[in-house]
Amino acid sequence: MKVKKTFAAIALAGMASSFFLLNSCSAPRMATVTGAQLWGENCVRCHNAPPPTDFTDDQWEAAGTHMLLIGRLTVEERDKIVEFLQLANGR
Repeated sequence: MKVKKTFAAIALAGMASSFFLLNSCSAPRMATVTGAQLWGENCVRCHNAPPPTDFTDDQWEAAGTHMLLIGRLTVEERDKIVEFLQLANGR
């Protein structure tokens, strides 16, 4: 029983430290990463990333909101990607 509690405590401590380490490392990166980089890194994980001209600004907004849940993007990532796609769209 002690082994299980010790293992659980070690696992929990490891997860907590990983969470804080990942969050502390991602904040500075998010300040410098562009929407184009995020689009290239995230969208192609699950599907072919369509060109910006495939959708209107409103459609990109809707797709971005959808990807908050499905693609597990943060709000900041979504905003940067949608802004990039709308600016690149040029309509």
